[in-house]
Amino acid sequence: MNDPRRTALVVGYQVMRVEMNLTSTERIKPAGVIAAGGVLDRIVDAKLRRISEAKLSSRFSPDTRTERRSLQSFRQALSRTGKTNIVAEIKHRSPSRGVIRDDFDPVAIAGSYAAGGAAALSVLTEEDFFGGSLDHLRAVRDSISLPLLRKDFIFDEWQLAESADAGADAVLLIAAILDERLLAALISEATRLGLGALVEVHTKDEMLRAIGAGAQIIGVNNRDLTTFAVSLKTSFELAPLAPPGALLVSESGISTGEDIRQLKAAGFQAFLVGEHLMRADDPGDALRRLIHAADG
Repeated sequence: MNDPRRTALVVGYQVMRVEMNLTSTERIKPAGVIAAGGVLDRIVDAKLRRISEAKLSSRFSPDTRTERRSLQSFRQALSRTGKTNIVAEIKHRSPSRGVIRDDFDPVAIAGSYAAGGAAALSVLTEEDFFGGSLDHLRAVRDSISLPLLRKDFIFDEWQLAESADAGADAVLLIAAILDERLLAALISEATRLGLGALVEVHTKDEMLRAIGAGAQIIGVNNRDLTTFAVSLKTSFELAPLAPPGALLVSESGISTGEDIRQLKAAGFQAFLVGEHLMRADDPGDALRRLIHAADG
């Protein structure tokens, strides 16, 4: 068992260390990136530094085109009728919870999820606050054929090419940190690269921004990323605002079959589940039981 007090101290130290490494120049956000407040701003600052370093050291070219699966692979996986479509998440830690799983083996977890009936997988690749890595995504890609979502803090088109190169089928775009113009540009470039774009919203304003930017796959995050409070009420309130034809994904705070049945009735076709599964002794078995409970 993790000691929550020790975990909080370790995470706090890691956050402080990341912030101390940021120069004043790196704190200047790119055009179109919104100051969201709290930990989101700190994550964006750290990601900006990471991107600057990666552009200098990366061996891949953003113009390199590799053979891609159909753009529809991610959306189709989440649109299966008569199925409970779970996007099962691979996540080591978070700013709010600290380390979620000690025996963290992304490939083993991915295999467990695939056997448990996942429709797609979400792989955290943010390094400083979530303990993720693009290497996790690459390793999972080499071992699993399911569609993969790169879950990170993306605001630069270079990151989209990087995602495609690493083997992602889709990327997460967080409306809380992107204005409508930049969001639309990222959706367009993702489409050009053959990537699906899951646009994440948490408020009415963010939903309207996503709609204005042309989002076709909209994820409603039940967790407020500035306070970390979680409520499924967010999904129920925002679902009616979604445009016709949009695919709705409910994210965070989902742990029971009843949760999923109620969300399905509200119009959601897919469900991103992470911590509930990652804390289980056998994540794949927990996923299988959750799907069975939702279908029961």
